[in-house]
Amino acid sequence: MGDLESNEGFAALVEPHRRELLAHCYRMLGSVQDAEDMVQETFLRAWRAQDGFEGRASLRTWLYRIATNVCLTALAGSPRRPLPTGLGQPPSDPTGQLDSRPELPWLEPLPDALVWGRPEPAPDEEVVSRESVRLAFVAALQHLTAQQRAVLILRDVLAWSAAEVAAALDVSVAAANSSLQRARAHLVSVRAGRAARSEEPAGDQSAGGSLVDEFARAFESYDVARIAELLTADAVWEMPPFTGWYSGSAEIARLIETQCPASGPGDMRMVRTAANGQPVLALYMRDDEGVHRAFQLQQLTVHDGRVAHVACYFDTALFGVFGLPAVLAPAGSADLLLRHEAGAERRVVVHPG
Repeated sequence: MGDLESNEGFAALVEPHRRELLAHCYRMLGSVQDAEDMVQETFLRAWRAQDGFEGRASLRTWLYRIATNVCLTALAGSPRRPLPTGLGQPPSDPTGQLDSRPELPWLEPLPDALVWGRPEPAPDEEVVSRESVRLAFVAALQHLTAQQRAVLILRDVLAWSAAEVAAALDVSVAAANSSLQRARAHLVSVRAGRAARSEEPAGDQSAGGSLVDEFARAFESYDVARIAELLTADAVWEMPPFTGWYSGSAEIARLIETQCPASGPGDMRMVRTAANGQPVLALYMRDDEGVHRAFQLQQLTVHDGRVAHVACYFDTALFGVFGLPAVLAPAGSADLLLRHEAGAERRVVVHPG
């Protein structure tokens, strides 16, 4: 933290706000790694400007104002971070060639451990609501301009007044209200399109523990028919950096049968974690030497007892962000003790291959 570490009093004041500021910067940027950098920059700027903090607003409000402007500066000239469904093309052929674009900045998941610190925080301690960082919501924000994104988050997520937002962004109240109206209208149209593709189903999107475990077992058994049964009929599957996306349980089953490098039971092993308040399965694929190595992260959206949407992230650098190992211990271990970067230790079940 650089200079902040030389002033324990100031660090003690700002550190409790780290998790919620991380969530705020993530909503703005769509990248957990960039968000962590922006929180550090926020604290550094706050340290440098502390003599000018006159206390007319709360420390929390002051930090949010700095963080918002730090993110706006970072977004200047930067492309948005989409998921493949946000690129505007129709569903792809599951048996066709996979087009990879690793150079594009893709939307990233936000590990729960970095925001809430433990799996089930007390309700009065949960400053960041899970709905405010849902993958579908953050993906929709990517369709807004940087200023529209900031205004909508400050007004509709943080419940700031129009005057507070205008002061934070150094614009008029009229300009802030105009940006909010345009942002809300655009968000409605984006969400309508997502709902039409079953990407953002209405209703319960809870973790669905037994369903997620069953989904993991189906992959570990390489039971494609069972995987299809656990998907909704109109489920959506996408997997950055591949640009294609796939619609319908039958099409997704064909995708897995034709494109997945697994050939039978035991080739894949799954470790369960969570991101954006949603369940995530870390998939490890067995290589030619019999070692299970990090392969992809599957983020699930659950609806009515089935998996309605799967975002698969092939950027294996994200395993480190989640505190997950690059290689699993040999099959047969009952469990695996993982230490997450957030500082929490927890036991994660590993289904034997």
